[in-house]
Amino acid sequence: MKNIIKKSLENALSYQEFRALVSNLLAEGKATGHNQSEDLTNYSMLNDRRMKRLDKTIKISENTIAEIQEVKEPQTWLVIAEGWCGDAAQNLPVIAKIAEANKLIDLKLVLRDDNEDLMNLFLTNGGKAIPKLIALDKEHNVIDTWGPRPTVATQMVADYKAKHGALDAEFKQDLQVWYNKNKGQSVQDDFIKLFKKSFATEL
Repeated sequence: MKNIIKKSLENALSYQEFRALVSNLLAEGKATGHNQSEDLTNYSMLNDRRMKRLDKTIKISENTIAEIQEVKEPQTWLVIAEGWCGDAAQNLPVIAKIAEANKLIDLKLVLRDDNEDLMNLFLTNGGKAIPKLIALDKEHNVIDTWGPRPTVATQMVADYKAKHGALDAEFKQDLQVWYNKNKGQSVQDDFIKLFKKSFATEL
């Protein structure tokens, strides 16, 4: 596992580099990933606009900042994502703002399709769901993972699937509305719980 993680980190991007890559590919009429289609490009275009807006508007609470500043040892947050992924577009700007609250946290991103071995180590219910965050200590040991959605949204998905069998366009639209209303608070709540759990484990 460590070798796969190390190899992925060698080609990882900063958040700003990821944002630039998505924008530059769109200028060429392309999306990230190995598969290209008009739909994926359109999703990427929508997500690029969404992330630009969220980068400007997302606010991290004082409580979240205080909790994240309790991290006293260097960590790397390695996130698997793609530019066409709607959940990534909603969550990455929040994660980036949280990481900025502590200089010991280094946020790195890799593309799912370019890092299949890494993705296969961190499947969600057997699927390659993204975004997937892997929190690593300075020795690149896995501290914890998060993703692909905040806990509340994950429950919304599970409930809808249980009732309807699959996610449809109507639900996906409802999920985006929920993200817009939530303004990243559920992600912040998840990360506070995650770090409190990791602190308890270390102690």
